[in-house]
Amino acid sequence: MKLILTKYLCPPALKKATIFFLTVVFFFAQTAIEVAAQKKFSRSYPASKNVRLQLTNRTGTVTVEGWDKDEIQISAYLEAPAANINPQSLNGGIYINLVKDNMGRNDVGNVNFTIKVPYTSAVDIETRIGNLSVGNVRGTFVRANISAEGDITLTNIGASTVSAENLMGDIFFDGVVQANGHYRFMSTRGNINLRIPLNSSFKLVATAPSTRNISLGEFSNSKMNFLGDGRRVVGQTGDGSATLTVTNQRGSISFIRR
Repeated sequence: MKLILTKYLCPPALKKATIFFLTVVFFFAQTAIEVAAQKKFSRSYPASKNVRLQLTNRTGTVTVEGWDKDEIQISAYLEAPAANINPQSLNGGIYINLVKDNMGRNDVGNVNFTIKVPYTSAVDIETRIGNLSVGNVRGTFVRANISAEGDITLTNIGASTVSAENLMGDIFFDGVVQANGHYRFMSTRGNINLRIPLNSSFKLVATAPSTRNISLGEFSNSKMNFLGDGRRVVGQTGDGSATLTVTNQRGSISFIRR
């Protein structure tokens, strides 16, 4: 009788429903804890058309987007333990350096930035680990540097000087090549894809020593020479007024018509 009663009070369906309910409760409780552990930083600064943004992060994603306001808007989510953030407005520029602001701290959590800047801003961002993204800017230069691992995405860029470098991760550039501009892309392991107008004029040195995987696509012409059994391409398109240097130690290099 005791076994029958126990089975009656705790049928399998009831057990499954109880387990499901507890799982849902645990999930939402865990999500609430994670959200509560994050802190938000938000600040805005008036800015001139040619303002410079310089940001040095430690770990976390950074997204910078151009907009039509004379203002820099900084939003950041700080994972625990929360980092110190102390932006400086100096000489017409905004400077954020989380390495300096958190000197001596080893337990700093990720900081994920979303930043709005005037379209004509110069942007200089770097981090150790995390993805970097810059879009819709046409200032004097754009620099994105990842010292360890992460992807770099540069979209609708009109700067005359562009530099993108990482150790492990992909690099994607979508933009125009300005006359007399300088463009440099470097990775150790990942794919480098460059999407530019077909009428771009530049001198090119592209090197992929390990893979020999260099695809010029529609930019291939009689002035482009493959050297070292395909490890390097040297040549030019148009009048060659701009310079374009691309190096990928263990990945591919591809040119795509914009």
